[in-house]
Amino acid sequence: MSDVRLSATSYVVLGMIALRGPSTPYDLKRAVGHSVGYFWHFPHAQLYSEPDRLAALGLLELAVEDRGRRRKTYSLTDTGRAALQNWLASPTDEHFEMRDIAELKLFFNEAGDPENDVPALARDQIKQHEARIAAYEEMVERFGDDANAQPRMITLELGLEMEHAALRFWTALADDDLDRLRAARRTR
Repeated sequence: MSDVRLSATSYVVLGMIALRGPSTPYDLKRAVGHSVGYFWHFPHAQLYSEPDRLAALGLLELAVEDRGRRRKTYSLTDTGRAALQNWLASPTDEHFEMRDIAELKLFFNEAGDPENDVPALARDQIKQHEARIAAYEEMVERFGDDANAQPRMITLELGLEMEHAALRFWTALADDDLDRLRAARRTR
C-alpha cells in the first residue's frame, strides 16, 4: 500500500462508503452532491471510475448484480478503512486552495471594462453568496438537532464562515468601501 497513490477523490469515495455503507457509483454521486460537493468540486465521472481502481487495490469490495442492470455495489474493506483512518489522522500540510472564477476575473479586471465589469461581478457574487448562506442555514435548521449529523455540522459551520467572509468582501467592493474591510481586519 505504501507505493499506491490515493487522491482526494479516493478519500472522498472511501469516506462516503464509510459513512453510508455499501454504495453504487450513483449513490456516491448523489451523496457527494448533498454534502462535500458544496465545497469540494471534481468531475463526478471520477465517482464511476475511482471505485473500480480502489477495488483493484483491495480497498473496496465489489459486488455485481447477477441480473438486470448488473449494478455495481462497493463496500469498504478493512484495508480501505485503515487507509481512510490513516489519512484522517495524518497532518495536512497543504495550504487552503480556493478555485474561484470570480476571484480570477477580479484579478484580470483591468483587461476588460473595470468600471462596469467589477460592480456587476460584485453584485452577482453578493447574490450567489447570500443564496449559499441561505442554503447552509436551512441545512443547519434541518439537521442541527440530529445527533447523527453532528460530526459533519462542523464542516457546515466552516462553510458559513467562508461564505460570510466572501459576502463581506464583495459587499465592500460593491459599496466602494474596501477601507472599512481593511480597518475591521486591523482591529481583530
